This record gives sequence, C-alpha cells and structure tokens, in this order.
Amino acid sequence: MGISRVTQSMLADRSVGSLQGSLTRLAKIQEQLSTGKVVNRASDSPTAAGAAMRFRGSIADQQQFVRNAENGLGWLSAADTTLSSVSDSVRRARELALQGVSASSSPTARAALAAEVDQLREQALADANAGYLGRPVFGGVTAGGAAYDATGSYVGSPGAVNRTVGAGVQVRVDVPGPDVFGDGATSLFADLDALSTALTSGDEAGMRAGLDALATRLTTVATVQAGVGAAYNRIEAAVESAKGQVVSLSASLSEIENTDLPKAMVDLKLQEVAYQAALASTSRVMQPSLVDFLR
Repeated sequence: MGISRVTQSMLADRSVGSLQGSLTRLAKIQEQLSTGKVVNRASDSPTAAGAAMRFRGSIADQQQFVRNAENGLGWLSAADTTLSSVSDSVRRARELALQGVSASSSPTARAALAAEVDQLREQALADANAGYLGRPVFGGVTAGGAAYDATGSYVGSPGAVNRTVGAGVQVRVDVPGPDVFGDGATSLFADLDALSTALTSGDEAGMRAGLDALATRLTTVATVQAGVGAAYNRIEAAVESAKGQVVSLSASLSEIENTDLPKAMVDLKLQEVAYQAALASTSRVMQPSLVDFLR
C-alpha cells in the first residue's frame, strides 16, 4: 500500500481552501441578513427561485384582477347613480301627467307642466350620455363621448364593456342604452315629447297614454338597476377574493425566499466562531519555516 507524501505546500493549500470556504459561508449568511432574502439569485436555489417566480406571477395576476374589478365598480357605480336620476325624472313626469289629467288644470297650468316635462327630457338626455373616464356608460364600446344624439336616437355601439375579475371570469360593467331609454320613436325621449305635446294641447287621451308609457319605463329602469346592483355585488366579492389571494400568495412567497432572522443570527455566530478557528489553525500551519525546523 502506497503512502501519500504530505508536503508543507499541500497543508498550506488545503488550509487556505478551507479558510476560503468558511469565509464564503460567512459572507452568504451576512448577505441573507442584509437583504432579508435567502434566495438572492437563481443559483442560490433553482427550485426555490422557480417557485418564487411562479408566486410573483400569480400575485401580479391577482393584483391586475383587483384593478380591473375596481374599474368595473366605477362603471357600475356611475350607471347606478344615473339610473336613480332617470327614475326620479320619470316619476316626476308621471306626477306632471297626473296633474294635467286633472279637470281643474287650466291651459296656462298645462303649459307650465309641459315646460317642466321638456326640462325633464333634457335631463334624461344628459343622463343617457353620462360617462365614466370619458366614455358613456350607456354607449357600449363606442369611441365617442355620447350614447344618444339630440333627437333621442342611439348612436352608441352594441358591444359589451367587460372586465376580467378572475381567472376566466368576465363581468359586463356597462348598460346598453336601448335597454333603459329605448331608441328613436320608442324611446323615453319620444314618450316625454308626446306627453309635452298632449299637455300643451289638452289631449287627455295622450296624457293617459303618457302615464302608461312612463309607468312601463319606470319598471324597466328598476329592473335594469337591479341587474346593475347584482353585478356590483358580484364584482365586490371578486375584489375581496383577489385581495385574499394576494395575501395568501405573498405569505407563501415569504416562506420561500425571506430570511428566518433568528436562525440566521445563530448561523452567523456559528460561522464567525468557525472562521476564527479556521484563521487560528491556518496561522499555525503557515507559521513553520526553515528556522523553526533547525531549532
């Protein structure tokens, strides 16, 4: 059996290599403490780095869902507020029609009622063109800023404005104008025009027809507003779910890449002791010289 010859240079090389390894481990722990991360580069732990990237991607997705949902809530809130205004206008127009039907109404009084109905029509037209961030909430995907023109004709687009609030989950956040206001000769504006004409001329049959038309329109507005409320509640639930996912995924990401400070402090002390011991032993290995051997 051969015997390996150990020279002074071999001892020195091995001692310096061990010393360098100890210093590397110490530097790694110091880096973990200073950055607060145990994974500072992919080479530290390829598996953990890959998992962290997946978690970050999922967190980014959920945060985007939250932004989408909050934008959708803005659309639906604007629509709900506008529909409440429309409902008030229609209800007031019916009250005016009832006053006009009254036998005690004089031509002068009916003319005043007709003038107010005309103002309600203008208010309804303004509500029909209500917008959110420069886009009409009743205009679909139109690039313009209005859903209806001055004559009460729909000039919007029939396309839907959707917001993705979850993986594969889309919610419509606009309201089709024709579903609320109608279009052209069958629109709310045409009903109000006809009522104004009937009040001015004293046409009782026209006033009663206006009452019936506005009653139907009031029911339609209430139905659409209920749908808006349901969509709003659905998106609110999606926001809470996405925010909860962000918290959960962030906690999982923290477990993978964040430094366990108490453990790291203990490891740092151990590595400092090991490094000091390595320095001491290396100094003894490197110390002997020819003069030491001649003593």
